[in-house]
Amino acid sequence: MTDYTEEERRILAYLRDSAARGERYVRSKTIANAIGLTAKQVGVRLPNLAEKTDEVEIEKWGRAKSTTWRVTQG
Repeated sequence: MTDYTEEERRILAYLRDSAARGERYVRSKTIANAIGLTAKQVGVRLPNLAEKTDEVEIEKWGRAKSTTWRVTQG
């Protein structure tokens, strides 16, 4: 079993819920606002979570004002 920090668990819970609702694209800022972290805290953790988890697939998708992440159920 993979060990996650408290912040990673909160991010994963948000991503699982989003993917289950059919949302495919999210921004760090949106996640941060929903779970009480900063966009930077979320953005730093997402690439590591993409490597660590198979619960959801996390892919860096695009960059405009902020990075967009593509999330699908794992």
